[in-house]
Amino acid sequence: MDSIKMLAIVLLVAGGLALAYGGFTYTKETHQAKLGPIELSVKDTETVNIPIWAGVGAMVAGVFLLITARK
Repeated sequence: MDSIKMLAIVLLVAGGLALAYGGFTYTKETHQAKLGPIELSVKDTETVNIPIWAGVGAMVAGVFLLITARK
């Protein structure tokens, strides 16, 4: 498979996932303290929203690459 077609498929899948889910969350550890035998840690959950235009743009770019790769 051509690398351009592979990139086009990756863009189509990424754009579809961005439109389907709209974002993702992850957990990061911000503070950690050790007081003798006691350990304390604070974990924050961060949310990253992916704009609709980014998902649509990725899909349009993927379709464009697929069309131009055929020629």
